[in-house]
Amino acid sequence: MWKQAVEWLAAAARDPQECKREWDYGTGTALVEAGRYWDVLSVPDRLGLLALDYLWRDPLKMPGPTLVDSAARRVGFFLPPDPVSEWVGFGVRHVGRGSWVAVPPPYRPAGRLEWLVPPDGTGSLHAPGTLESALREATETLAVLAPVSAEHAVADCW
Repeated sequence: MWKQAVEWLAAAARDPQECKREWDYGTGTALVEAGRYWDVLSVPDRLGLLALDYLWRDPLKMPGPTLVDSAARRVGFFLPPDPVSEWVGFGVRHVGRGSWVAVPPPYRPAGRLEWLVPPDGTGSLHAPGTLESALREATETLAVLAPVSAEHAVADCW
């Protein structure tokens, strides 16, 4: 499985062989081009982690590749390329054609980057409609929790 995943992910790099060398002998991350095989929807980590949790509810469906950047506090969902789609939301960034994404190899983390759901090599990605529903539900949940969290912060000051 890992070999297939490595080949699939490295295929998006300008030089797939150099990409694999960088994973094995360099910094452990490589830049790969978005927009050809996949796009990335990058969201704030709290929103992304909760949405991914919602996506795991269906035991028959494995979520698509999902990357976390712990330093930037962002989660990236890999989905089919779509140059005309518009994703709207606070802190939501759609990364497509003409953009590059730093990724670790599918088999281990590298520094601040880690796969929450590594690519499986089959080309399976997040379904945009399913991802949108999970993000909407996560946004609603966080909106309800935010006032409660703020009340606790004020109460803790006393």
